[in-house]
Amino acid sequence: MTISGERKNEEGSVRAADEERALWGGMPRWLPRAMVLFLVLVGLFQLADWAFRQLIDLFVMLLVAFFLSLALEPAVDRMAARGVRRGVGTFLVFVAVGVAVIGFLAALGTLLVDQVAKIAGDMPHLVDNLIGWVNRTFHQDLSLGELQKRLLKDSGTIEGYAQQAADNVWGVSSTLIGGLFQTFTVGLFTFYFTAEGPRVRRTVCSLLPPSKQGEVLRAWEIALAKTGGYLYSRAVLAVVSAAGHWVMFELIDLPYSAALAIWVGVMSQFVPTIGTYLAGALPVLVALTVEPVDALWVLVFTVVYQQIENYVLHPRITARTVDVHPAVAFGAVIAGAALLGAVGALIAIPAAATLQGFVGTYVRRYEVATDPRIDRGEQRRARRELRRDAARRLRRMVGGDGE
Repeated sequence: MTISGERKNEEGSVRAADEERALWGGMPRWLPRAMVLFLVLVGLFQLADWAFRQLIDLFVMLLVAFFLSLALEPAVDRMAARGVRRGVGTFLVFVAVGVAVIGFLAALGTLLVDQVAKIAGDMPHLVDNLIGWVNRTFHQDLSLGELQKRLLKDSGTIEGYAQQAADNVWGVSSTLIGGLFQTFTVGLFTFYFTAEGPRVRRTVCSLLPPSKQGEVLRAWEIALAKTGGYLYSRAVLAVVSAAGHWVMFELIDLPYSAALAIWVGVMSQFVPTIGTYLAGALPVLVALTVEPVDALWVLVFTVVYQQIENYVLHPRITARTVDVHPAVAFGAVIAGAALLGAVGALIAIPAAATLQGFVGTYVRRYEVATDPRIDRGEQRRARRELRRDAARRLRRMVGGDGE
C-alpha cells in the first residue's frame, strides 16, 4: 500500500509539472520569477533616476556649500583656538564676506548707473553722428524727424516688443526669486558645515570602520588646505591686480578708477577662463567714452600686466598653496563647466588640487634614469651650457694672466 501510494504521488506530481509546463508553453519554472524580478528592478531604477533628477539641484547646492565651508573654516578655526565659539566665529566671517560682496556690488552698481545716465544724456548727439555717417557712407538723406515718423508708424510692432518684454519681466522675476532662494539655501548649508565642522567630520567617520577613518580625515585636511590656499592666493592676486590697475587708471585720469580697479581684480581672479576678458572689457569701454587713446592705453596695460601675472606673480604666490599646472587647471575648468556649468567651473580648480594632493600621498613615484628618449634636446642644451661655462672660465683665466 505504501509503495502504490508513493507511485500515485509521483504520477500526480509529474502530471502537475506537465500541466504547468503546458500552461507556460514549455518555459522553465524560474523564468516567470526572473521576469517579475527584472521588472521590479527596472521600476526601482526608474524611480531612483527620477528621484536623482529631482534632487540634483540640491546635490549641487550641497557641493557648493561644502567647498565654501572648506574656504571659511580655517578662519573660524583660528578664532575658535582663541576662545571664540564656532557659531559666533562663523557669523563674523559671514558678515565680513557679506560686507565685501555688498561693497563690490555697490561700487559696480554706481559705476553702471552713472555710465548709463551719461550714455542716455549723450544719446541725441550719438544718434545725429550715426545718421550723418549713414548718409555719407550710403548716400542717403535720412533725418531724425523721418526716423521718428517711421517709429510712430510701426507703433504696433513696438507695442508687440513691449508686450514681449513685459512677459519676460515675469520670467526674469521668477528666475531672480529662484536665485535668491538658492543663495539662501547655499548660505544656510555653508553656515552649518562651517560652524559644525568637527561634528560633521565625527558623524561621517562614525559610519566608517577605523581603518578608513584616517584616510577620510586625511582627504578632508587636504581639501581644507587646497581650497583655503586657492582662495588665499586668488585674493592676494586680486589685491595686487586691483592696486596696479588703480595706479594706471589714476595716471590717465580715468573716471571711477577705484571701482574699475576692483572690478578688474575680482573678475580676473575669481571668474575662470573668461574672467580676464570680462575684466579688461569694462575699463576699455569706459575709456572709449572719455578718450579713445585712453582705451588703447588701458588695453595695452591690461595685456602686459596679464603676462607679468602669469609668468612672475602667479607661480610665486601659488607655489606654496595650490600647485596645479596651468594645463591641468584649464582642463579641470572645462570638465567642471561641462558637468555642472558655471558652478563646476568655479570649484573645478580647488577640486583638482584636492584630488591631486590626495592621490599624491598614495601614488609611489620612482626616480627616472636619464634617457635621450625622455629628455629630447636636454643633453645638447646641457653640453652647450658646459661649453659656455668653460669659455667663461677660460676668459677669466686669460684676463687674470694678462693683468
